[in-house]
Amino acid sequence: MKALRWHGVKDLRVEQIEEPKALPGKVKIKVEWCGICGSDLHEYTAGPIFIPADKPHPITGEQAPVVMGHEFSGQVVEVGEGVTRLQKGDRVVVEPIFNCGQCTACRQGKYNLCDKMGFLGLAGGGGGFSEYVAADEHIVHKIPDTVSYEQGALVEPSAVALYAVRQSKLKVGDKAVVFGAGPIGLLVIEALKASGASEIYAVELSAERSAKAIELGAQVINPKETPDVVEEIHRLTDGGANVVFEVTGVPPVLEQALEAVRIGGELMIVSIFEKEAPIQPNKIVMQERSISGIIGYRDVFPAVISLMEKGYFPADKLVTKRIKLDDVIEEGFEGLLKEKSQVKILVKAE
Repeated sequence: MKALRWHGVKDLRVEQIEEPKALPGKVKIKVEWCGICGSDLHEYTAGPIFIPADKPHPITGEQAPVVMGHEFSGQVVEVGEGVTRLQKGDRVVVEPIFNCGQCTACRQGKYNLCDKMGFLGLAGGGGGFSEYVAADEHIVHKIPDTVSYEQGALVEPSAVALYAVRQSKLKVGDKAVVFGAGPIGLLVIEALKASGASEIYAVELSAERSAKAIELGAQVINPKETPDVVEEIHRLTDGGANVVFEVTGVPPVLEQALEAVRIGGELMIVSIFEKEAPIQPNKIVMQERSISGIIGYRDVFPAVISLMEKGYFPADKLVTKRIKLDDVIEEGFEGLLKEKSQVKILVKAE
């Protein structure tokens, strides 16, 4: 079958590899759509980050080259021995977290914090940028007929956003700011709406992404047009936001985001940083602010799917480009680097 594999920085290849099998406990899925994630882009430009390049991953036993893609939807075409919850024809999405089940975090049910945690599509185990994926039954979730396959490909990134909001101190009626209106930032705006935020502000440079943020219900602050972003946030929110979400991964922005938090408020870091980001501790201490961070998600896929049934996380407002797997490098990865107007690009293997 055709699949996109990571061989190294700026070295992705669409290759022919063997189709996976529905081994005991697994289901074979025909991939419908797979989204390009910011993590995929980081691996392309500055990896390896999550990809095991020097030695095999402790859970999958695989190392580069690995098939990429972890935001995908599809249909079950084959069921392995022992599978009871799923059957051929089911429309599904995959929660692509590998965990050992034995470390301290796993024993506490915090499987996304596993010592050996990895992502299907980054750590091995196949990936959504291919024709088929074989996945363990327990990480596969059914989606109803009312949720399209395109919408299904947004379940994984939407889970990151909803989990970030759930893990924050946000309460109904609170004011929130999102620094960065890229794909995850826009989904955080949706999650904030669903969670009852009274005011949502987005800090974004891109005109196209700003327009999307406005369409989703946020008020936009453009740093190019605003002399002092932090001062403006404090003015608009009467003293700073209850919770600020940092979704850029840019060190100077982290400092701004912290300063935009009101007394006793919280900064939630959602992005992955490629470089160190200095913070002055007194900006935390003197205002009794707190800083939290999240990686991935846990126990939120069913809630995301339920919210999608109610109209949240709409694909028609978030998907800006659809391409074939053969074009994924130039029109997908390179396209995201060159075309700042892109939000979410979906890929289909044909």
